[in-house]
Amino acid sequence: MTIRTWGVALICVAGGWLATVLTVMVVSDAAPGAIVLLPSRDFVNNLPEGAAVVGGGGLWLAVRGDTEGLGLALYRAGGRMVLPAGLPGCLPLPKV
Repeated sequence: MTIRTWGVALICVAGGWLATVLTVMVVSDAAPGAIVLLPSRDFVNNLPEGAAVVGGGGLWLAVRGDTEGLGLALYRAGGRMVLPAGLPGCLPLPKV
């Protein structure tokens, strides 16, 4: 394989992963929170009831909420890209 082929393959894998996590956030309530990239200026004022900002930086905010349809609600509030946060991953959590 050439470098160009590897580059195209890497872009396709990254794009597929991004599409998957964006879809999970919209169609599932599996994630207890979200990372909102590039929120609009009035995003915090438009947050749905039951959601709160728990962290952030210059271009992102961490939001936690127990609202049904959190992903769609965050898009409606002005989030430009909403990624799931707080998912346990593929491995089951140990019983404590």
